[in-house]
Amino acid sequence: MVKLHYLIIATLVTLLAGCTLPINHQPPELPAPPAWDETTALTAQPLEKDWWRAFNSTELEQLIAASLSDSPDIRIATERVLQAEIALRNTRASLFPTLNLEAVTRTGRSYTSDSGSVSAESSRAGLSINYEIDIWGTNLVAWEGGKASFAATRHDYEATRLSLVAGVAGAYWQVLAVRDRLAIARRNLDIAERLFAIVEARYRYGAATALDVSRQRTAVMTQRDSLLPLEMQERQLLRALALLIGNLPQGFDVNGQGLDDVLVPEVSTFLPGELLIRRPDVAAAEERLYAASANIAVARAALFPLKLNLGLSSLLSGSEFAFFGLGNPAHSADLILGMTRALFDGGRLRGQVTSRESERRVLVENWRKTVLIALKEVDDALGIVERTRIQEQTQRAIRDETARSLELSELRFKEGSDGLTTLLDAQRNLFSVEDQLIQQRLSRLSATVDLYKALGGGWQTDPEDSR
Repeated sequence: MVKLHYLIIATLVTLLAGCTLPINHQPPELPAPPAWDETTALTAQPLEKDWWRAFNSTELEQLIAASLSDSPDIRIATERVLQAEIALRNTRASLFPTLNLEAVTRTGRSYTSDSGSVSAESSRAGLSINYEIDIWGTNLVAWEGGKASFAATRHDYEATRLSLVAGVAGAYWQVLAVRDRLAIARRNLDIAERLFAIVEARYRYGAATALDVSRQRTAVMTQRDSLLPLEMQERQLLRALALLIGNLPQGFDVNGQGLDDVLVPEVSTFLPGELLIRRPDVAAAEERLYAASANIAVARAALFPLKLNLGLSSLLSGSEFAFFGLGNPAHSADLILGMTRALFDGGRLRGQVTSRESERRVLVENWRKTVLIALKEVDDALGIVERTRIQEQTQRAIRDETARSLELSELRFKEGSDGLTTLLDAQRNLFSVEDQLIQQRLSRLSATVDLYKALGGGWQTDPEDSR
């Protein structure tokens, strides 16, 4: 009869456990544009994950390797992934029963009027198994949501990694650019000092006026003064770069002296529709949506708050035995089936469902916003890359003509055909054009890095992670 009773209970538990509520997840839809607004060369080949090697800078590769190892940002992201993995393991633990072992030895002393005190010793050892029967599949659904949250955290790590690499590259370009600008400023200072010597010589022979000497002396002091803010900017940029790679800012330096040896790679892109599987931030937003759908399923399951707890315990006890001398122990075993049903909660459970549904709607809009921003960033980067390429080419042609004008102006000044004002104007024009050329090249390099970042930096959704 007892065995039949246990069999009925087990059958009831099995039938109730089949009432798992499904996760009603509807992925949001956003029609992708058929093509980019900015013209570009399309390719079916994915970007390389080590895309920064295309710039042909060994020092940049070393800096990025150091940042991926020592940067506080990447270490924080790594720990967050570890925390998410631990949380997932804890969620999975709810799918299994708990096993408890209890062992107690008690020694007591009783007193009688005839014989005085009498000592007595008793022992108890027990093993119990408890399991909450997951009637509505709540624990399983929570585990599925936990897996989605864990995947989102891993995607966040990839997004942090991509941003860090792009930040290191951008900071390195800025250091090299300001060093180029310093070199230009020093060359122009040399030119100004050389012209000042010429003006002084002409003044001594009566071919120039005191006003000419004063003007050129002013030009020399102006050029010398322009070095100070550039030198300060260089030190600040070096400290910012050191912070990105997790190095001490004091005494940090790089060997690169300019942008001349840096290549600007041509970046081919893909159709806008592929961006959803190539951006880690978009993938993270989608995983959080799935986790929100799981939370809704858990909240809805709580509307049917029938809970069953299955307990099995075995107890070994005796009043005349200890663990090293059992004597005559007594043994008992119990099977307990507990049922709990909430009758009134004041609308709390239904309110939780409404709250979870609202949270999911927020995440839907967050996903849409992330996708829209991603599409915008790619088109913006494509347009800036093309514009800065054309501007750099034009600026180089202007630089060459301005340098030739300065040479002719110096020659005509020595011959007495032009005045000092014409020569000073030619010198200032060359300094300005060369400085703008460096800034144009920096803009082009920065735009190329932004394009790599906007395209996901070669990251793709792992097919094994797909549900």
